[in-house]
This record gives sequence, C-alpha cells and structure tokens, in this order.
Amino acid sequence: MATNEATILRNYLLLPARLPTIISLQEFTSLFPKSQQSSPQIRTLYRDLQQQRNVVVDGVTQNIDAQLRQGKALRREVIKARREAELEEQDDEMEIERMLFGSTSNTVQPKQHTLLTILPDMDDAITDMEREIQAMEQEEAMLLNSIKQAVGNMSDLRYGRFANPKLKDEVLDGLQRLQNTCERKI
Repeated sequence: MATNEATILRNYLLLPARLPTIISLQEFTSLFPKSQQSSPQIRTLYRDLQQQRNVVVDGVTQNIDAQLRQGKALRREVIKARREAELEEQDDEMEIERMLFGSTSNTVQPKQHTLLTILPDMDDAITDMEREIQAMEQEEAMLLNSIKQAVGNMSDLRYGRFANPKLKDEVLDGLQRLQNTCERKI
C-alpha cells in the first residue's frame, strides 16, 4: 500500500472517527431530558463511549499498519517473482545479441542502486527475514509441542494411564453392548 493510500485511510478513517469530532460533550448532554442534563453520570457515560470509540479507532489503526506491512511484503514478492521470471526467460540468443550488439532497449536493465536507495531495501529485507524466522520458530515450537503431546498420549496408552480414569470402563461397556447387539442379530 502506497504512502498516499495510508494517508488517505488515516485521514478519512481515523481523524473524523474520534468521539469529540462527532459530538461534543455539550451536544451529547443536550440529547438528554432537561431534568437529567446536570447529572454527573452523563459525563461518565460520554467518557465511557469515548473510551470505546478509541478502542475501535486503535483497532483500525492497527489494521491500517498491518495492511501497509502486507502491501510492502506483497510488492517485494512481486519484484522477486519478476526477477525469477526474467532469469528463467533469458535464453542463449539474447546473451549472444548482448555480447555482439551490447545492451539494447529490448533488454531489461536491472535497477542500479545507490547507497541511499539500497539501505532502505536492505532494512526491509532484514525485517522480512526476521519475521520469517520468528514465524518458523513459532511453527517449530507448535510442532514440537504437538509431537511431545502425541508421544505422551501414546505412552499413557501403553502403560494403561488415561486422562479420563473411567475411560477403560466406558470402552469395556461399549464393547460389551456391541457384542450383545451382534449376538442378537445372529
């Protein structure tokens, strides 16, 4: 998502969303009957509504930020896919033409970086790699936990220990009923 899009989203979703922007405390108080307008509970209610509204606005802010990160990652994926496609599409004829005639307008030139342009790209790449490593570590921990749990469950079965101590009796009762039903059918 471009910076312009982020600015538009923030300006049109966040700025007008705060409760004081929508309705002031005085306007809110005037909505109540005259006899209740001086009650301190109206101010408390207004503050509570303001707090609830702020929670919603904070959630929208987080969603916008997440969308920005997702957009950057998507753009990097597209660039990566294009580079891979360019590498796959290069054939021998193009290489011979380049060697004979030099670079022409038909050949795609890679983007030349300067120190100022490569540093932000490298920072983004580092952030992406750290995020991928963190996701892989979380997945590894979940898989390890799942495997340990499965091994523990198998060990319990092997030694006759169950999480539900009545399970053995329930299984035996179920098998007995199945056997009785089968004997009646014969």
